[in-house]
Amino acid sequence: MSRLRVVFAGTPEFARVALEAIAAAGHDVVLVMSQPDRPAGRGMKLQASPVKQCAVANNWPVAQPRSLRLDGKYPDEASAARDTLLAARPDVMVVAAYGLILPQWVLDLPVHGCLNIHASLLPRWRGAAPIHRAIEAGDARTGITIMQMDAGLDTGDMLLREAVDIGDDNTARLHDRLAELGARMIVEALADISALVRTPQPAEGVTYASKVEKHEALIDWAQPADAIVRRIRAFDPFPGANSPLDGETIKLWAAHAVPSPMASAAPGTILAVSDAGVAVAAAADSVVAVTELQRPGGKRLAVADFLRGFDLKPGQVFG
Repeated sequence: MSRLRVVFAGTPEFARVALEAIAAAGHDVVLVMSQPDRPAGRGMKLQASPVKQCAVANNWPVAQPRSLRLDGKYPDEASAARDTLLAARPDVMVVAAYGLILPQWVLDLPVHGCLNIHASLLPRWRGAAPIHRAIEAGDARTGITIMQMDAGLDTGDMLLREAVDIGDDNTARLHDRLAELGARMIVEALADISALVRTPQPAEGVTYASKVEKHEALIDWAQPADAIVRRIRAFDPFPGANSPLDGETIKLWAAHAVPSPMASAAPGTILAVSDAGVAVAAAADSVVAVTELQRPGGKRLAVADFLRGFDLKPGQVFG
């Protein structure tokens, strides 16, 4: 394996896993690029991204421009980033959930161009939230695509592609599985980068994974139980599916569809309450059994523990 000079661009935990794997494989991390520090937590103090924290811990140089467009809103930052990238002399740039659009001058700068670790089986779920959308849509499988980046939105040629079964994973668990898979696959790609075969993405089967917005977390009980359960899984840990009840917004973290319909009732009506779950009516006489809940300011609790502090009764209605 040839030792490569790697510029790494990424921001969240998904990207950090790949960055550490690239370094562990013996490549030289000559520059790490990440989003600017953001306010976070109850005190809203500036917090570095997981990727930046990893870079600082390993004494790798860091750049955090707000834009890379030389003709954009922050041309001075983009120009400084260009000088930094040129000085780094990268063989390749690896990108994973970075959050900035790469203009053509960046794509052309490394010897081997820019490789992206994308958490879907392209061309399905191009865009910002492929893990959430795959679960929400009820896909049986997803995976990782290592892609040669071009100027489009996740439209570049595929280099490596590997599928996994989603099963009953929520976004948190599937994220961790795909992060490990992506880390392994990018190390494989870098190990023999000159021999990688570029395969254009098919024109058929293109879908877009739009960014998840907080307002989407509100459960619509007029949907079938299976669709509601998928949404609860898809929005764990962010933004957390929720539904109002008696003036409080209750978060719903785990649920399953009850196979045998119970008594018919308006969607959102609580049909039965036990330590095994809170049965709630959904569309077409289907039923959702909620098994993990959270009150505002409280902790995520299994239903038996939740019911000790919050008295739910049949006939109450989630809004």
